[in-house]
Amino acid sequence: MTQSTLRILWGNSEMPETIRTSNEGLRSRPRRGGVLSAAVLANLCVPFSAAEAGAEALTRAAGLFDRQEIVTLTLFAGAACFAVVAAVVMIRSRRNAGRHDPGTRDDTLALQAEVDRFKQLFLSDPQVLVTWAAADDRPEILGDTSVVVAGNPERVLAFGAWLEPAAAQSIEQAVTSLRGEGRGFIMTLTTSAGRPLEATGRAVGGRAVLRLRDVSGIERDLVDLATRHDRLNADIETMKALLESLPAPVWARDGSGHLVFANSAYARAVEAVDPTDAVARELELLDRPALTDAARARAAGEAFTKRLPAIVAGERRIFDVIDAPSGGGSAGIAIDRTEAETMRSELARMIDAHRRVLDQLATGVAIFNVDRKLIFYNTAFRSLFDLDAGTLEQNPTDSAVLDRLRADRKLPEQQDFRQWKQQLYEAYRMVEPQEHMWHLPDGRTLRVVTTPNPEGGITYLYDDVTERLDMHRRYDALIKVQSETLDHLAEAVAVFGSDGRVRLHNPAFQRMWKLSAEALDAHPHIEAVTAWSQALHDDNIVWRTLRAAVTAIDGREPVGARIERRDGMVIDMATMPLPDGATLVTFQDVSDTVNVERALLDRNEALVAADGIKIEFVHHVSYELRSPLTNIIGFANLLGDPAFGPLNAKQHEYLGYITTSTNALLAIINNILDLATIDAGAMTLNLSDVDIRKCMEAAAEGVLDRLVKNNLRLEILSAPGIGSFSADERRLRQVLFNLLSNAVGFSPQGAAVTLSAERQDEAVVFTVIDRGPGIPPEAKDKVFDWFETDSQGSEHRGTGLGLSLVRSFVELHGGTIEIESTVGAGTKVICVFPLTHAAEPVAKPAIKQSAA
Repeated sequence: MTQSTLRILWGNSEMPETIRTSNEGLRSRPRRGGVLSAAVLANLCVPFSAAEAGAEALTRAAGLFDRQEIVTLTLFAGAACFAVVAAVVMIRSRRNAGRHDPGTRDDTLALQAEVDRFKQLFLSDPQVLVTWAAADDRPEILGDTSVVVAGNPERVLAFGAWLEPAAAQSIEQAVTSLRGEGRGFIMTLTTSAGRPLEATGRAVGGRAVLRLRDVSGIERDLVDLATRHDRLNADIETMKALLESLPAPVWARDGSGHLVFANSAYARAVEAVDPTDAVARELELLDRPALTDAARARAAGEAFTKRLPAIVAGERRIFDVIDAPSGGGSAGIAIDRTEAETMRSELARMIDAHRRVLDQLATGVAIFNVDRKLIFYNTAFRSLFDLDAGTLEQNPTDSAVLDRLRADRKLPEQQDFRQWKQQLYEAYRMVEPQEHMWHLPDGRTLRVVTTPNPEGGITYLYDDVTERLDMHRRYDALIKVQSETLDHLAEAVAVFGSDGRVRLHNPAFQRMWKLSAEALDAHPHIEAVTAWSQALHDDNIVWRTLRAAVTAIDGREPVGARIERRDGMVIDMATMPLPDGATLVTFQDVSDTVNVERALLDRNEALVAADGIKIEFVHHVSYELRSPLTNIIGFANLLGDPAFGPLNAKQHEYLGYITTSTNALLAIINNILDLATIDAGAMTLNLSDVDIRKCMEAAAEGVLDRLVKNNLRLEILSAPGIGSFSADERRLRQVLFNLLSNAVGFSPQGAAVTLSAERQDEAVVFTVIDRGPGIPPEAKDKVFDWFETDSQGSEHRGTGLGLSLVRSFVELHGGTIEIESTVGAGTKVICVFPLTHAAEPVAKPAIKQSAA
């Protein structure tokens, strides 16, 4: 019923909202319910008229009630009307439904028959249908599942059970997209059993539908053809990707020789933008002659292979070019061999260098290839076995070399030589080096190492270890001797390693410091050793010094110290750094030596004091004797003066004896007083310019009478213009006189005595030479001591003070004195006086001391 019909029923009055809504709802329902809606609306016509009449009655009665009562009454009346209308509609609907029910059942049966017919038609084709509702993950599987998989139908969705992994992954992704996004697909699959299938996925009526259909006949051939086509396309893409990834330039030409394909490496080689640009511009990698040769070979149906140079990115490279003809043209590749050629050249140079190095080795080297033929040997190998170079250059076999060495008795004696040789040949099948010791009949011992070569064969290394083994034996013997020596030393010896721990010790060390053998065998640290030793000596300074010497890294110097223990033992400690970083520490018991030394020192001090008293006594006596001696000399001179009366011959003789003796005694006293003055540090020099020649002659006058008496000859040698120098003339003359006096006294009769002077750049050198008996070497250091005299078999008798004064006066002038003497050939005394000097105010004399 339309809205216009409703308006006719209501007349000109406004149609209620509920009726409009009902009408619109009925219009929006499917046509199948249209009969029922029309019937319902037809039956509603009468009630709607009665309601209109009731409404008019209510309008008339409105004047009898107030507004609230009218509203309440109206609502009640409307509810009653609605209930009546609803009851009428329900009764009539049931009546109409009973009237139309037989027709509905017929339609249902017809539809079921049609569904069965479609199902039989679907099952007549070998296929499987899987559907999923939009809001349900449970699949509905229809059809013959044996087409796909045998057994449980739900295994159809386990794609990995009947497909290859790649195909299973593809259909899994496709089904996921179908169910999630409604994206359809069609693909061909091949089961693991080789059966081709067509998989179709579509979204139908809010459901996702997957159909798996077995294809056969022409369809199967089409599927196989499509599969092969896909495989060929995949292979082509793979080959293209492979060619693109190759670092070598690859190209293809058509039948006319034009470039139709190039990879990226080819484009880079010809400096093109990309392969397409290289093909479009037909940029060639090879030069014209090479292209001509390749075209000629292609026309002959042969492959062109040649090593050619080419310019790549401005750099000359070497390529192995291969251009092979194909059905419609040719394909080629250029393999860069520049690095290989460079490496080959480097390898050749390296091999040559290695050969030269091996030829310089003292170890014999012989290399055999996989055929067991000699391919290399060095000079040491040939010299070691004294083999002929011509024979070795013929590349003999390993067996031939061994047979030759056996014939020359240069192999170890073997009971079964054949078995020994086979054991040696096991090295050809080994992967690790093997070592052998050969004891040759001539007494030599060789260390032979067989090293397998990576390319096959082996390398023999022959090292003569005869001397090394001998050195090892000697070393072992030396170690044993050293160990025995250390064990029997009276000194305590300990060696501390670079880590400060005891590495070696002898029993004396253990006994001296009262340490246990177990503790020392545990290699204790120096800290522990010093801590244990403090019970006998607690001087921390000594132990700290010892620890520093043992543990020092830089500035390792020997250290010495004296230890006086509580028990009275005196020990001298000394450390010596060893080259390997260790430290040798020795402890020597010097208690007896120290006690003797102390006694000797006490005695020496007493002797020195006594000698000092003696010298002081001599000084005093000499001074006291000088005064009366002067009186004696004075009165003797008066007696000899004729003014005091004549003397007979006998008196003159006696007076001469008195004068000679008193003069000699006065000279001795003067010498003693001079030495005493020097010893007291009171001697000073009166420096002036001294004429060298005159001073020499003045000194010579003092010994003239002795020269005449002993029939001696004096030679005075000096340059005519020798000149003068600064010195104390009196002391210089005294020095020369004493030297001449000694020379004259020790010279034999008829000999010559030489006094010479030489002026040098910075000194004047006086030399006195005699031809006497000479001075023994052991007496040279004693001749300058006080009162030291030795006649050496001559008649000379002296006081032993002359040479002491000579050295003291020379040293006061800042000079030096030296004695050169050969027993039986005479003596030479050399005095050197500086030309300019600061006079020494004090010169200590040589005092003969008593030896301790």
